[in-house]
Amino acid sequence: VLLAAAVCTKAGKAIVSRQFVEMTRTRIEGLLAAFPKLMNTGKQHTFVETESVRYVYQPMEKLYMVLITTKNSNILEDLETLRLFSRVIPEYCRALEENEISEHCFDLIFAFDEIVALGYRENVNLAQIRTFTEMDSHEEKVFRAVRETQEREAKAEMRRKAKELQQARRDAERHGKKAPGFGGFGSSAVSGGTTTAMITETIIETEKPKVAPAPARPSGPSKALKLGAKGKEVDNFVDKLKSEGENIMTSVGKRSAEAAKVLTPPINMESVHMKIEEKISLTCGRDGGLQNMELHGMIMLHISDEKFARIRLHVENEDKRGVQLQTHPNVDKKLFTTESQIGLKNPEKSFPINSDVGVLKWRLQTTEESFIPLTINCWPSESGNSCDVNIEYELQEESLELNDVIITIPLPSGVGAPVIGEIDGEYRHDSRRNLLEWCLPVIDAKNKSGSLEFSIAGQPNDFFPVQVSFVSKKNYCNIQVTKVTQVDGNSPVRFSSETTFLVDKYEIL
Repeated sequence: VLLAAAVCTKAGKAIVSRQFVEMTRTRIEGLLAAFPKLMNTGKQHTFVETESVRYVYQPMEKLYMVLITTKNSNILEDLETLRLFSRVIPEYCRALEENEISEHCFDLIFAFDEIVALGYRENVNLAQIRTFTEMDSHEEKVFRAVRETQEREAKAEMRRKAKELQQARRDAERHGKKAPGFGGFGSSAVSGGTTTAMITETIIETEKPKVAPAPARPSGPSKALKLGAKGKEVDNFVDKLKSEGENIMTSVGKRSAEAAKVLTPPINMESVHMKIEEKISLTCGRDGGLQNMELHGMIMLHISDEKFARIRLHVENEDKRGVQLQTHPNVDKKLFTTESQIGLKNPEKSFPINSDVGVLKWRLQTTEESFIPLTINCWPSESGNSCDVNIEYELQEESLELNDVIITIPLPSGVGAPVIGEIDGEYRHDSRRNLLEWCLPVIDAKNKSGSLEFSIAGQPNDFFPVQVSFVSKKNYCNIQVTKVTQVDGNSPVRFSSETTFLVDKYEIL
């Protein structure tokens, strides 16, 4: 029988301990304190015994993973269980240190409970433990759904009462009678009327910010499925945050930040505004060589003032890679070919107002290796049971400035966190999706190359395909609008432009 599973320091101080039978705290602390003194430093063993218990242990850097069992327990099974315990810890802790273990102690205890029940080993593997600990609670969902329904019904009732009071006050004013007072708020016409008005106004004020109603949850009794049937039309945003809790606050914050990032127009958006957008789709081989690279670009014109509707765009094309250009059917192709100007075929007509109009698009398709904007060299090499992975990037197109670069490397499942050696930038380990994300805020001519080294158990094929994402405010093909003039009189027009270069797909297979 397994009595307890603990992670302790080399001095025998317990960091996390989970007892599977009835034991006092002093008893378990005493057993763990005695454990280091029993070990014979000259020999390498995996267990040590006393008169009453057996310790089965495994060193983990500066810590020990210790199982305390009875002496008649099957040691072969206990060693197998110990191995599983040791593999669980790196799943939740990035580093095998006391602070990290303490921080994730509850995650570890929940995982320990999945391995052992009432002192006996459960027939589970690492993947099943991860699934069990991440599963949602049906009862919790039902409870929350019912709670929300009750809150919404109470709000609806409150609004109904407020409307009744408001109606009573109006009727009283119409007939020249005293407005009815209520509760302890005073019964005189003035105090009753003003109080009712105040309360009604505050309640009706909250109705103004309308929010889309929360979708019905997939689980729960029929009552829970009718979320907010009465008060669906009015949902106060602040109340919504309170009822949903902290998670909603953070997610709304994130979403709004992302939305702001995407939707915020440039500050100096003129009456004539241009969006120049390029998207790249690229596939490389892991041993070098470009399998395919396709780039699509477009100039979108947005005019918000009618007096600038009849204009021409002067385009400067400094591309030397052989980009295929194509103008909109309504644009004068001859004018563009001879003078690099975008204007309508019929000069008397004007561009549409208050809508984004694509006027020029271009395409580049190539297998020329020198055209790759950012090269990634991923080099995994086996050493014993683990793999040492060296990965480096180099910016080939030095005129570019890439922001928010994330290089995503897949990892084998169920082997814990990677051990990072050297790194330029930062990294994130996503243990749920088994990914290592190498994050670089900016890559430009001053910071054109960098490398990352890490080691983890696995085969070389486990670390592909490597994926890259980034955004840039400089386009790849050097096509820009330099000037905008009016058709009549060639007088220059003030304009603004924004350029984005995005990734559709960027893979190293």
